[in-house]
Amino acid sequence: MIQAACLRIASRRSQLAMVQTNWVKVELEKAHPGLQVSVEAMATQGDKVLDVALAKIGDKGLFTKELEAQMFLGRAEIAVHSLKDLPTALPEGLMLGCITAREDPADVLAVNGRFKEHRLETLPEGSRIGTSSLRRLAQLRHHYPHLVFKDVRGNVLTRLEKLDAGLYDGLILAAAGLERLGLAGRIHQVIAPEISLHAVGQGALGIECVADNQEVLEQIRVLNHDDTRDRCLAERAFLRELEGGCQVPIGVNSAINGETVILTGMVASLDGQTLIRNQRHGPRHTPEAVGRQLAVALKDQGAAAILEEIFATVRAEAKH
Repeated sequence: MIQAACLRIASRRSQLAMVQTNWVKVELEKAHPGLQVSVEAMATQGDKVLDVALAKIGDKGLFTKELEAQMFLGRAEIAVHSLKDLPTALPEGLMLGCITAREDPADVLAVNGRFKEHRLETLPEGSRIGTSSLRRLAQLRHHYPHLVFKDVRGNVLTRLEKLDAGLYDGLILAAAGLERLGLAGRIHQVIAPEISLHAVGQGALGIECVADNQEVLEQIRVLNHDDTRDRCLAERAFLRELEGGCQVPIGVNSAINGETVILTGMVASLDGQTLIRNQRHGPRHTPEAVGRQLAVALKDQGAAAILEEIFATVRAEAKH
């Protein structure tokens, strides 16, 4: 039994982040009567820089460094992240203590009302589709070269306002984010994994904490979801082996079948002309081995050369 105590959460202060963090707060207080949970909300670098494409400002801790600093300074015991934003290599002294049950990780299309009779495949040539993700961009360019893709920044509500104002004809978003915000009605089309594999960790929350703090680990692990954990550990190992990040065209899809984890992965060139996929499966008690095996397979198919070209392009753009 957890004794009466306090637990402080570091969180981004965007609306979606606060919805996610407050869910964690309520669930922890419910699981541990007497535990008082408080939230310290703040803006991260990724929240502040909105006039530059994410790929041009880097992604190593773009949405996490400020939250991690709160733990190092002793101002918070845990940080709640959208798992897709959490780098696969964490700072020394911190660990991923818990992965929560996953919402739908699929990518979806939201449209301006003028295009409500259309789907991605039937949108008129030249339709303007907003996305800030190179992963989505590469895959959709590959399948729908007739569409025009434009960068879009800001939180989910800001992006939808821009869509409704006619700045875009469609937006590509995460189903999980819309569902958590009570905006599932804006989902016009769920994009099949055959078209767009989702981001590593998409739809799940990761709770980061100071390594080896057993009391805190005991508190947060009541929210751990075994199937999601095993799937996401496989996905994160795949991404780590490829030395990629959330701003690189790397996508995944995972599933649990009995005691087996099944992982599909994709690497694409920025222009979408080259796209390679493969799949591996293995025991769910060693999910990270499955992720590494899939990464090696894709490297053998040419992924290493694709990624090196992308990294060189991103580095060159960052200098400007």
